[in-house]
Amino acid sequence: MRIYSRIIGTGSYLPEKRLTNADLAAELAQQGVETSDDWIVERTGIRARHFAADHQACSDLATEAARKALDAAGLAAHDIDLIIVGTSTPDMVFPSVATMVQHKLGTAGCPAFDLQAVCSGFIYALTVADAMIQSGSAKRALVIGAEVFSRILDFKDRTTCVLFGDGAGAVVLEASGEPGVLATDLHADGKYKDILCVPGHVNRGGILGDPVLKMDGQAVFKLAVGVLEETARASLAKANLTDADIDWLIPHQANIRIMQSTAKKLKLGPDKVVVTVDQHGNTSAASIPLALDTAVRDGRIQRGQTLMLEGVGGGFTWGSVLLRY
Repeated sequence: MRIYSRIIGTGSYLPEKRLTNADLAAELAQQGVETSDDWIVERTGIRARHFAADHQACSDLATEAARKALDAAGLAAHDIDLIIVGTSTPDMVFPSVATMVQHKLGTAGCPAFDLQAVCSGFIYALTVADAMIQSGSAKRALVIGAEVFSRILDFKDRTTCVLFGDGAGAVVLEASGEPGVLATDLHADGKYKDILCVPGHVNRGGILGDPVLKMDGQAVFKLAVGVLEETARASLAKANLTDADIDWLIPHQANIRIMQSTAKKLKLGPDKVVVTVDQHGNTSAASIPLALDTAVRDGRIQRGQTLMLEGVGGGFTWGSVLLRY
């Protein structure tokens, strides 16, 4: 009998510190940087975001989201035999965030590793977990997207520092005789590496390069809208489904205009798009599982519905996962 994987629990966590656009504008003004709620909302759709406290690391956020996903699934940490964390902002160079989450959950032994595909990280991680479950290498996987992007922002650059927030989202994926994940589609093209990057790294005890986020917003927008439509249609084709079969589109929460453009291309009305970017900002690899958990917990997403998850991020990376919840 063929083995499939399905989501049996979701969870998320947002740090306590919430900054509205007005709050952020006031903080930036102290540094001589001008912005406003109207300016941010008009260009991005973002109204607020959460920032981690100084003592909170990426693994702390990831662990809280993981606990909630485990509770929703009715499982304990020792029931998990695979942990994958999608992140670009780990606690340290190594070891991985996944191993730290494993320890904080009070378990040990199962494989645990990070996957770095920036904002596509959760899509990549979910695809890898699905493949490992289908191969019989795992039975229950904890798949997490977690970020503390506030640590890598240039707060003198108003075109980027207003966009991002911190948070974590998680799902428990379990082996099943019935299809849950219906199709996946992953891509990357390194020639676009310079349009979204953090061009710095640790070197002999210091920082080599520039350790804050750089982005060419127009180039990212143009590329994102095209590839998001393409990857969504690729996953639909693999599952022999069409646009009309999608109950919910859960895109990476980067910019409301990108999300609206993608939905329009897929002939989906705004009532079929899960939007959290207004309250969370862009939380990179955490944005899709955060949005998924939000819509599950508020009752919009119901069992048996067909969901299209898709993301695009630095690298450039992009991909989609079509699943029946």
